[in-house]
Amino acid sequence: MDSTLDIKAVTENKVNALQRFWNGINWDDIIATLIEKTIYLIFLILFFVFLNRIGKKLIDKTYGNYSKKQAFSESRLKTLHTLINNAFQYTLFFFFIYSLLTVVGVPVGSLLAGAGIAGVAIGLGAQGFMNDIITGFFIILEQQMDVGDYIRLTALNIEGTVTAVGLRTTQMKALDGTVHFIPNRNITTISNLSRSNMQVSIDVRIMPDEGYDKITAIIEKVNLELKEKYSESIQTGPTIFGMVDLGNGNFAVRTTMYVLNGKQAPIREEFLAQYVKKLSEAHFTIPNTPITIK
Repeated sequence: MDSTLDIKAVTENKVNALQRFWNGINWDDIIATLIEKTIYLIFLILFFVFLNRIGKKLIDKTYGNYSKKQAFSESRLKTLHTLINNAFQYTLFFFFIYSLLTVVGVPVGSLLAGAGIAGVAIGLGAQGFMNDIITGFFIILEQQMDVGDYIRLTALNIEGTVTAVGLRTTQMKALDGTVHFIPNRNITTISNLSRSNMQVSIDVRIMPDEGYDKITAIIEKVNLELKEKYSESIQTGPTIFGMVDLGNGNFAVRTTMYVLNGKQAPIREEFLAQYVKKLSEAHFTIPNTPITIK
């Protein structure tokens, strides 16, 4: 009987304690705080939505005006536009989360301090990735190369045609068809062979004792004929540089010219073929023995 009374007394004490706690809650303050926080949150969301729309309109307008004034490739402009948009979105999102946590009452400063060590670890792990992004941004911004350019990366011993320029990697296609995917942080020196006129140097081997003046006269005649044929591609020359010593008693007449980028190979082949043909028809000897340099 005594134990039953003890259990009843304990139960009544717990109920009374819960009732006193419930009655002690200041519901007016809680409701007022909820209403205040809700109003702050609604205002905060509307404010950041407004900032997002205004920011995107300004970026799009600036992008449109800039694309009309600058001679940038379409791929570069799209990449820059996307990059700026993403940077704006991430920055806005960071400040929104910070403001949201502050309104709710979360101690953001303490969270940031606690996440400092983890942030350092993540930063070290993402260092290479960030280097790729930063290098890619400046490659695009400074117009170091475009899709379709033929470039040479001396440090990597790679050359070929650029097929894609991204913020993290650059894609190149070599002459043999190999496609290279290169992290931008590995790109140090870019030799762009597609930005200006290229020099073409053509050597045709001769026997000087057969008559140097007559040989150069034939070469000059070929130059005049082919210059007319390739008038749109040849920018300067062709000019007979003169006789050059190839070593070990081998001599050649060298012709130089500057042509539009990408036209070097066909023009070199055409000129050399015509030199050999005309000199052979005139019964001049074209040495074909291997050149041995000691």
